[in-house]
Amino acid sequence: MAIDQALLTTLSDDESKSIKRLVDKGIKLPLQPHVLEEMRHLLSRGVTDLRVIARSISQDAGIVAALFRVVQSAAYRRMQPFESVEQILQAIGTRQTFNIVQAVALAAAMPSKHNAQAFGAFWARSQAVAQIAMLIAEDRVSVCNIFPDQAYLAGIFHDCGVPVLMQRFSTYCKAMHADEQGAWLDLAEEDKRFNADHCVVGYLVGKHWKLPDFICDAIRFHHDMAGLGNHAARTMVGILQLAIHLYYLDLHIENPEWPRVEAAVADELGLRSDALPEFIDDIFERYHSEQR
Repeated sequence: MAIDQALLTTLSDDESKSIKRLVDKGIKLPLQPHVLEEMRHLLSRGVTDLRVIARSISQDAGIVAALFRVVQSAAYRRMQPFESVEQILQAIGTRQTFNIVQAVALAAAMPSKHNAQAFGAFWARSQAVAQIAMLIAEDRVSVCNIFPDQAYLAGIFHDCGVPVLMQRFSTYCKAMHADEQGAWLDLAEEDKRFNADHCVVGYLVGKHWKLPDFICDAIRFHHDMAGLGNHAARTMVGILQLAIHLYYLDLHIENPEWPRVEAAVADELGLRSDALPEFIDDIFERYHSEQR
């Protein structure tokens, strides 16, 4: 599907110019699955019957399976076990469940026609970052007012411009080392080679999928925390940056971005710098307990 030109009218002049350049390059956005559109329609009509919403979700067995995997996280430990989609809706809430459904639907909306290794590496990284972000949000919810489902959604979508660009440019994977586990995307190199920015592309995907504005902004600025004021998007970027850092720590790979943002992230999450190592150890313990 080509980029919806109507979206351009909602953006600033600078954003519109950047996106127009991407449109001219033939960038295409992933289609939303039918179950997602139907669920959004039910919620917009104010449908509250959980049986009806559960039936809608249950049309897609892949989404149901992925939904159950997500809610097994320690972030929802007080609500487990879950035995049905209806029970998930009742325990977590319809809007929160919808956020998770949006997240798990993204991978299915962008199948890997070429270079399955690169797509596999990308989704493994996104899942890991999203799971870690969910644990961070659950722990800091009283301070940050960001909920696990929102953090998971942002974690899955934060780099979603990457597979869009992989689909568009046949040389993207090799040039950006996208098929290597833990590969670090060099933004300057990306712009130089492809005259494109995966953050802007991801922002547009988020807009197209009607994600909350603060999550779209977090996608756009997750490499530029200083460019955000004091609002929910900045807090979400703080959670994402810490989750990304933990992901790289787990792989024993250097995170070149961390020294620049560490102090700002700790402050945004209401943590003293000297308390950060202990917090990281606690999140790691919970994350690794889920992987066993």
